[in-house]
Amino acid sequence: MKLICYKKCTTCKGVEKMLEEKNISYEYRDIKEDNPSADEIQYWHEKTELPIKRFFNTSGKIYRENNIKDKLTEMTNEEAYDLLATDGMLVKRPILFTDDGEIFVGPDVKKYIESL
Repeated sequence: MKLICYKKCTTCKGVEKMLEEKNISYEYRDIKEDNPSADEIQYWHEKTELPIKRFFNTSGKIYRENNIKDKLTEMTNEEAYDLLATDGMLVKRPILFTDDGEIFVGPDVKKYIESL
């Protein structure tokens, strides 16, 4: 498994703890240090079929300060991918990639791990 997180995020810390308690090994990627590319985000969006808004960290400072909520309805998916690729702090986390090729985003990560 691969887990994309932010070290200071309490939700991410909780997910890591759950994985460790279940003895599930995973590869860790820090979203602040290794920001996803627009191509990666597009792939995740298309693979999960989630609304593009689900990939935005809507409670984050950058999202709020730039009124992205108001701009999002006017954006194309490509514009959203490009925007998300500018800063990892804009991207919803955690993101979990299973060995089976499934992708879980945000609260769905915790639900998935609980089901294991």
